Amino acid sequence: MDFDKVTERSSKYSDLEKKSVAELLQIINAEDQSVPAAVAKALPQIEKVVEQIVTSLKNGGRLFYIGAGTSGRLGIVDASECPPTFGVPFDLVNGIIAGGDQAIRRAVENAEDNTTQAWIDLQREGAKSGDVVVGIAASGTTPYVIAGLKTAAENALITACITCNAGSPLARAAQFPIEVVVGPEVVTGSSRMKAGTAQKLVLNMLSTTSMIQLGRVRGNKMVDMQLSNDKLVDRGTKMIVEETGISYNEAKDLLLTKGSVRKAVDYTKENGSK
Repeated sequence: MDFDKVTERSSKYSDLEKKSVAELLQIINAEDQSVPAAVAKALPQIEKVVEQIVTSLKNGGRLFYIGAGTSGRLGIVDASECPPTFGVPFDLVNGIIAGGDQAIRRAVENAEDNTTQAWIDLQREGAKSGDVVVGIAASGTTPYVIAGLKTAAENALITACITCNAGSPLARAAQFPIEVVVGPEVVTGSSRMKAGTAQKLVLNMLSTTSMIQLGRVRGNKMVDMQLSNDKLVDRGTKMIVEETGISYNEAKDLLLTKGSVRKAVDYTKENGSK
């Protein structure tokens, strides 16, 4: 490789097995505190990607994350949270992992080295021209992800990436790269640690900011969240009470009738109550 893979550099700490639990926790915590600062440096890059996502989704496009191992799992987590949080269709934001769903829990041998499977996986999910594909790879060298972005771009999809090494092959392959350089891990090469945290923070920003821009948050509330359990029904009911001033019981009845906080609030403001 013609670049310095910081994620593979030797840890700043030695003899970890000789340290106490308290010492290890202090070391990990100290290193973790450097991650938000690294993300802050990448905000201009993140902003460009959000703009692409918002434009695509407004025009009927969809968002895909592709990755292997920890990176793939993080993409799946972010994608899976969008429908319950923002009330969007389940196929609007999609997480794809090298090796398929079985790789979510157990590593699939050589899956990340396959240079043709990512595009096959994207096609299987119906990816098309104008959609956005975000490749996630801490190293920036994962063949599955790099090849997937290149083929996606050849088919007129918009490509972005999240990586933790500067100047990586993945960043060069993406139209809109995000590079969050967090430095060596406490355990050398264990990029599920700081690099994984950085990727999670960026994914939070991409999806949440995009959904706010698309009108899926009102004020600071998840007015389109799915009412999938008692906790969320209670949260939604309290949102309605706060917004309209009606009683808790009336708000809850209205929420369950209308199916969302947004619809219940709008109905109340238009009609006074149910």
